[in-house]
Amino acid sequence: MNPFDTQQMQRAIALARRGEGFVEPNPMVGCVLVRDGNVVGEGWHQRFGGPHAEVVALQAAGGDARGATAYVSLEPCCHHGKTPPCTQALIDAGVARVVIAMHDSFAEVAGGGVKQLREAGIEVTVGLLDDEARQLNAPYLKLIEQGRPWVIAKWAMTLDGRIASKTGSSQWISGEASRAIGHGLRGRVDAIIVGRGTAAADDPLLTTRLSDGNTPPRTATRVVFDSGASLSPASKLAATAGDAPVLIVAGSGAPEANVSALQSAGCEVLRCQSDQRDELRTQLLEELGRRRMTNVLVEGGSELLGSFFDAGEIDEVHAFIAPKLIGGQSAFGPFGGKGIEQMADAMQLRDLTVEQVGSDVYVRGRIS
Repeated sequence: MNPFDTQQMQRAIALARRGEGFVEPNPMVGCVLVRDGNVVGEGWHQRFGGPHAEVVALQAAGGDARGATAYVSLEPCCHHGKTPPCTQALIDAGVARVVIAMHDSFAEVAGGGVKQLREAGIEVTVGLLDDEARQLNAPYLKLIEQGRPWVIAKWAMTLDGRIASKTGSSQWISGEASRAIGHGLRGRVDAIIVGRGTAAADDPLLTTRLSDGNTPPRTATRVVFDSGASLSPASKLAATAGDAPVLIVAGSGAPEANVSALQSAGCEVLRCQSDQRDELRTQLLEELGRRRMTNVLVEGGSELLGSFFDAGEIDEVHAFIAPKLIGGQSAFGPFGGKGIEQMADAMQLRDLTVEQVGSDVYVRGRIS
């Protein structure tokens, strides 16, 4: 590989990222076609069920694809799914060389795409910018390899580390610019998860309102951890269940009257085999994985975030720190639960980004 190859693969990965929020549970994929040192076509997977990146790039290149090199951020598919196999499209177009960032772990591909291309006489190289490609599609890889969604934790807190005052007051800690970013996150995930206490105290909608007025890529299922199924049928969540799905995670001991009332309001109730928070969390993540949900957002409160933290279930963090101080020993921090005992055991963030958003500081990264 040479610097030119690396540059083209960087472009393919950048194109792939444009599909974030639109293509899941499929992976994000980008493709660049180069012939005689010139880009003749490029594309990315734009929407679930739509044409894959390779096909879009080939359509853009037309006859110039013959003899070209294709730079693809993920191994081309070799099976019939919602679309025909991309390997055959590359072969039919007469592409001479294919450079692939990473193998696809999906069982129906998993090296089969590379094998099919090589059998057709195409030169294939795998592994250029493998780490970058894996970081891009980490949620997809977790879903297909572990059967669970990628868990994003989000919270806003004051400079002294409080997400609410001692009376529970929390609106609004962060500024409008931070809240706009939060709505952008909501708009690309499959589920937004809160605890019963947060649902009762804030009576939130948990919907997405984008600042530009556009329709978000996805409509998230709104999930409430509520072992007793005690959420009021008159709550904003239940009242809008016809507009966006609401899933109540209830324990085995939830009263039937409560369950029936929420179901009558249009909510779905997931009856778990236990009343313990840890088991409810495990069963929920397994169920969301079965539903092929790729990214889920945990918004609080403190005990729910602490439960995910203690179990090592958080993959990514988005925190907004406002220049405010509220004090109070009984004021709430972002994480309840047991926590860690030694600083050496603290969870570290990688791929860290810190920026100022309005008057807030926005910190995001992934758990090492």
